[in-house]
Amino acid sequence: MRIITFNANGIRSAATKGFFDWLRTQRADVVCLQETKAQEDQLTDPMFRPDGQHCFYRDATTKKGYSGVAIYSRREPDEVRTALGWAPFDEEGRYIEARFGKLSVVSLYVPSGSSGEERQHFKFKTMDWITPIFDAWLKSGRDYVICGDWNIVHTRNDIKNWSSNQKNSGCLPQERAWLDLLFNERGWVDSFRALKPDTIEYTWWSNRGAARANNVGWRIDYQVVSPSLRKKLKACAITPTPRFSDHAPYAVDYA
Repeated sequence: MRIITFNANGIRSAATKGFFDWLRTQRADVVCLQETKAQEDQLTDPMFRPDGQHCFYRDATTKKGYSGVAIYSRREPDEVRTALGWAPFDEEGRYIEARFGKLSVVSLYVPSGSSGEERQHFKFKTMDWITPIFDAWLKSGRDYVICGDWNIVHTRNDIKNWSSNQKNSGCLPQERAWLDLLFNERGWVDSFRALKPDTIEYTWWSNRGAARANNVGWRIDYQVVSPSLRKKLKACAITPTPRFSDHAPYAVDYA
């Protein structure tokens, strides 16, 4: 089984850059998208309903052209969920879950705090609120793959400029401590680090300067899996080129 996660930074923009042509070559079983930046009624072109895929979108209802997540799957899900129960988060279109038997695949878009103190506060509030939900998922007996843009690096090897970003959103000690809690205490598994413990690769580059050309990046896009799936992890790949957005697709193959 192959699962791909990708922050499109505008699904229509990514489409013009060849994303859907590339996707057809990937043989993905499930695709999780974040930051679609579109309402579903704007996606009438057949390309947004790839052949052989069941397609599900969760748009932002608070502001058009903002946030938004989606899941494509070859197999029709038994159930699709689009809300976790907190309106300020749900209405920004940040969560969609497809259930296949015992397996849940989630497309998650954690808020960014880079635009200012108000959004950073919302990010911290989201982290506190969603932690018990993650705990409940671990205790549910289901297998979870939580795909998405988490907007947080975890360790020094996940960001080019570690020291100079310690006071910047996405690399704040409090944010990284939250990932420590999830990975080291709760038992959630960072699929990339499980498969490539020491590899330095990034999934996002600023549009400022020549960050991408110089590979001055951050690894903030994850497939976080239940401990029960650790032994199912077989291979993973980040695809920085061709360039479809400021993020790169991240694919994981499962046994």
